[in-house]
Amino acid sequence: MDSIHCCSSVSAINSRSFDSSNSKSLTLNLRNGFASISNPKVGSSRAPMGTFGNAQPKIVTGDAGYVLEDVPHLADYIPDLPTYHNPLQDNPAYSVVKQYFVNDDDSVAQKIVVHKSSPRGTHFRRAGPRQKVYFESDEVHACIVTCGGLCPGLNTVIREIVCGLNYMYGVNRVLGISGGYRGFYSRNTTSLTPKVVNDIHKRGGTILGTSRGGHDTSKIVDSIQDRGINQVYIIGGDGTQKGASVIFEEIQRRGLKVAVAGIPKTIDNDIPVIDKSFGFDTAVEEAQRAINAAHVESESIENGIGVVKLMGRYSGFIAMHATLASRDVDCCLIPESPFYLEGPGGLFEYIEKRLKENGHMVIVMAEGAGQELLSESMSYADRQDASGNKLLQDVGLWISQKIRDHFSTSKRMGITLKYIDPTYMIRAVPSNASDNVYCTLLAQSAVHGAMAGYTGFTVGPVNGRHSYIPFYRIIERQNKVVITDRMWARLLSSTNQPSFLSPKDIIEDKKEEAPQSQLLNGESGRDDEAFEKVISNAC
Repeated sequence: MDSIHCCSSVSAINSRSFDSSNSKSLTLNLRNGFASISNPKVGSSRAPMGTFGNAQPKIVTGDAGYVLEDVPHLADYIPDLPTYHNPLQDNPAYSVVKQYFVNDDDSVAQKIVVHKSSPRGTHFRRAGPRQKVYFESDEVHACIVTCGGLCPGLNTVIREIVCGLNYMYGVNRVLGISGGYRGFYSRNTTSLTPKVVNDIHKRGGTILGTSRGGHDTSKIVDSIQDRGINQVYIIGGDGTQKGASVIFEEIQRRGLKVAVAGIPKTIDNDIPVIDKSFGFDTAVEEAQRAINAAHVESESIENGIGVVKLMGRYSGFIAMHATLASRDVDCCLIPESPFYLEGPGGLFEYIEKRLKENGHMVIVMAEGAGQELLSESMSYADRQDASGNKLLQDVGLWISQKIRDHFSTSKRMGITLKYIDPTYMIRAVPSNASDNVYCTLLAQSAVHGAMAGYTGFTVGPVNGRHSYIPFYRIIERQNKVVITDRMWARLLSSTNQPSFLSPKDIIEDKKEEAPQSQLLNGESGRDDEAFEKVISNAC
C-alpha cells in the first residue's frame, strides 16, 4: 500500500509504515501530538467506498477524541510540487483584511452541541485562501459543468467561479462544459469571462445547460487531459458528486495535476453534513406563492380544500419549512412521516374535523410522500431516470382524487378541492438575495481550495463555517427530516395535525435515533475505538 499523506498541516515530519503478512497495512504519521492513519479497514467502517471507487479516507486523530476527516491534496500523489506566492497578498480588495489566509491547522467541528465529557469529535478542514498556492495564474485552465435538475442559484455559482478565478487569482482561461457530463466528450465548450457571465445571476436555470446521466469516466478524463484542463468545478447533487468522486479517482490514478472541486446542488436540501444547499431558501420563498393561492381559493368557498404539491423526492424539507413559514397550512405530508387515509386518526377523519372547525383547509405535501399508498392501489413498475432516481407517480393528483371520492361516497359534506403543482415554476426562478450571497461564498471557497492544491472535495457550510468535505461523506447517505426531532414537533404544533404515528412507531423511531443523539459525531463510536486499537497495535 502506498503511503498516503495525512496530517493536520501540509506535511508530516515522521512517518512509519507497518506491513504484515495478512495484508493489513497502514501508515502512521506523528506530528505535534497528532496521529494520522490510512487504513482500508478503518476507513471502510464509515465510508463504503467500494461502491464508488478505491480512494481511502484521510483521517487525522488528536487529543481528547479529535478527528479530522481531511480531503485529498495534489501533493499526496504528485511528489515535489512547486508552490507559489498567493496573488491575494497583492490584491487591493484584500488589503484591508487583517488576516489574509486561513491557518493550515484550522478545522470546523461537525457537532457543536456537546456534553462536558464528550470527545471533540469529527472536524473538517476549514475553507479559505492559503498562503501558498499550487498553480500559477497563467497555468490555470479551468472548466465548469452543471449536472442534474435545475435549481435557483446555478448561474450565480457559475458567475462567481469565473469572477473569483479572474479577480482574485488573475485566471483568464475558463471553459463552460455544455449539457452536463456528456458535454465533456460530445458537446462544444463555451469560453467564460467576467463579461460573458456578468448578468447571468439574474436568470433562472443554467447558461451551460444540464442533463442527467452521460457519465463515462474514461471519456471525461480523456477530454480533461486532452484539453489541458487542470481545475474542474462540478455543480450537482448527490449523483453528480458520486460521478465527481470517480473522476477524481481516475485523475489520481493517472497522476494528473488536476484539482476536482464539487459544489453541492439540490433543491430538496437532502445532501448530508452541510447546513443547507443553495437554492433551498429561494424554493421555500417561492412555495409561499402557491400556498397563499391555495389558501385564498379554499377560504373563498364553503368546505374548500387547497392541495399543494412541492418538491421533495426523499426528503420533506421544502414542504416542512414552507409550512412553518406560511402559517396558513393545516396539514403537511412528507416522505419521512408515513400516514394513512381511512379509519380513526387517519387523514380523512382529520380533514372532516378541520372543515367543521374552520370551513376550509390547506394541505401541503412533498412529491415523495405517500408513494407506498399509491403503489398499493395502483400497479406500477419501479422505474428510474438517467441519474438513478426513482420515477415517482403524481401523488398530488392521486390524493386529490381520493379525497373527492371519499367525501362524495360518504355524503357527509360537499367539498370543493383545488390542486396546485408549482414544482417546475419554483426551481426555474433566479435565486433570491440570501441564496445569491450563499452561492458567492460557495464559489469562492471552491476556488480557494483548488488553487491551494486540494482536490476530491465538496465545499459547504458546517455550523456556519465553510469547509472542505471529502466526497465520500457527501454521497454516503441522504439528509432527511427527523420526525422525532424538535423541528417536526414545531410543525405539528403549528398545524395542529396528528402525527399519524402510533406510540409503537414513535418508540421504535427514537430507539433508532438514540445512538446518534448520544455521540458528538452523529454516528456510532466504532470508528474512534478502531483508531485507538490500530494506534496501540502499531506502537
